[in-house]
Amino acid sequence: MQPATAKWYDRRDSVFVEFCVEDSKDVKVHFDKSKFDFSCITGTDKIKQQNTVELFGEIDPKGSKHRRTDRSVLCCLRKAEAGKSWPRLTKDKSKCNWLSVDFNNWKDWEDDSEEDLSSFDKFSEMMNTMGGDDIPDLDGAEEEHDSADNDDEKMPDLE
Repeated sequence: MQPATAKWYDRRDSVFVEFCVEDSKDVKVHFDKSKFDFSCITGTDKIKQQNTVELFGEIDPKGSKHRRTDRSVLCCLRKAEAGKSWPRLTKDKSKCNWLSVDFNNWKDWEDDSEEDLSSFDKFSEMMNTMGGDDIPDLDGAEEEHDSADNDDEKMPDLE
């Protein structure tokens, strides 16, 4: 028996854990308020994989679910307290060698306030309305620069 490799990421109301197990059979996931258990048999070698995860925060076991595909098992853990970010998946700060952050799906959602988004929209609108009419004509300066810096000159030999 060995732990399955997994990736996780945080969202406003859920935490997602994807166990990277190909051709899994006999998948069992059991959700508790403060932990969850995962087990399956994988591949042609029929390797038994098992993980027990003591969670950083509490989840709603009835609202949590999992989905099996040919390549992985994705678990959606419904947070008991939505809107609270999890800095890590596990209760303990110690590093689990089978667990990593899923940076492809990670998003710093707690920084996304309506005020920040509206100020960003105002900034984007301002940038779009700025025309190129105010930019000075640099063509003459560019030509002077080109004649002073001639790339056709032979470089001295290195010693």
